[in-house]
Amino acid sequence: MIDLSMQYLGLKLSGPIVVASTPLSESIDNIRHMEDAGASAVVLTSLFEEQLALESRALDDDLSRGTDSFAESLGFLPDLEDYRMTHEIYLENLRKAREAVAIPIMASLNGATTGGWVRFARDMEQAGASAIELNTYALATDAGQTSSDLEKQLLDLVKSVCQAVKLPVSVKLSQSFTSIPNMSKQLQGAGAAGVVLFNRFYQPDFDIEALEVRPTLHFSTPSELLPRLHWAAILFGHLNIDIGITGGVHSAEDVLKCIMAGGNCAMMVSAIHIHGIDHIARVLSDMCYWLEKREYTSLAETRGCLSRRSVPDTSPFDRGNYIKTLSSYSLRQTVAAF
Repeated sequence: MIDLSMQYLGLKLSGPIVVASTPLSESIDNIRHMEDAGASAVVLTSLFEEQLALESRALDDDLSRGTDSFAESLGFLPDLEDYRMTHEIYLENLRKAREAVAIPIMASLNGATTGGWVRFARDMEQAGASAIELNTYALATDAGQTSSDLEKQLLDLVKSVCQAVKLPVSVKLSQSFTSIPNMSKQLQGAGAAGVVLFNRFYQPDFDIEALEVRPTLHFSTPSELLPRLHWAAILFGHLNIDIGITGGVHSAEDVLKCIMAGGNCAMMVSAIHIHGIDHIARVLSDMCYWLEKREYTSLAETRGCLSRRSVPDTSPFDRGNYIKTLSSYSLRQTVAAF
């Protein structure tokens, strides 16, 4: 019997597959199904910073109705009805999930500024969260805001949350940082126990008939996994911080690659939406077959075997792969037949 257990954020996981943040986790029955299928932990759907702000402003509006104090500012944010959960419902769902299953349940906060994060991080801790994932989705749209400003804002946020709770905190990063190793090192210094590579950038589409910009959502594909593997392999062994990999994890091969690159776990969500929750069990079965065939006794034996520090030739992680790929490409000439 292959031992698939892994360690992540100080938690012992029964296996490598963690269900990433998804609306599916709003159902306790779904969470039970995920556990039965072999998920080793579940990250609940995110509680948004804007949601907390809107709830607070809605309360202020009720207390001072007729003043129109926040009419203009509210117009810049989605309607409160666009959010499925208030923070109270979120916390209640968290409590019920912890009571319903034995696997770790991680809370998720999505935002970019400190705001009410500290207070709600404490609420999540009291509600029984096993860990907190900070989903730091922020885009640089102000030309006057420097990269240093954005990094400082993120580090201040992480530090404030880590100091407020005793739970392990992970940070879901964007891949747009100039130096991901340096940012990860600073996050470790700020108290983060792990980093998650990477947040997916959901880009809006343009409707040229209606002249509107519309949100779009596409499921991930395995090709998206490559930059995540690349950076996990670079980070592994150089920092005392755990690594979660999310985005493009669909198959047993994908999960194995995540662990071999140096990840502590592989976070899956798009594949579950496409194939159903039972897909987790199929992936774990395929992994066990692969490991048994090669006479491994545990998945942990493979961790980091393809990381930058473990391979004899590090050039694929530097400019070598870039140069080799482009220089070896030959353009085929197509000759039209006359």
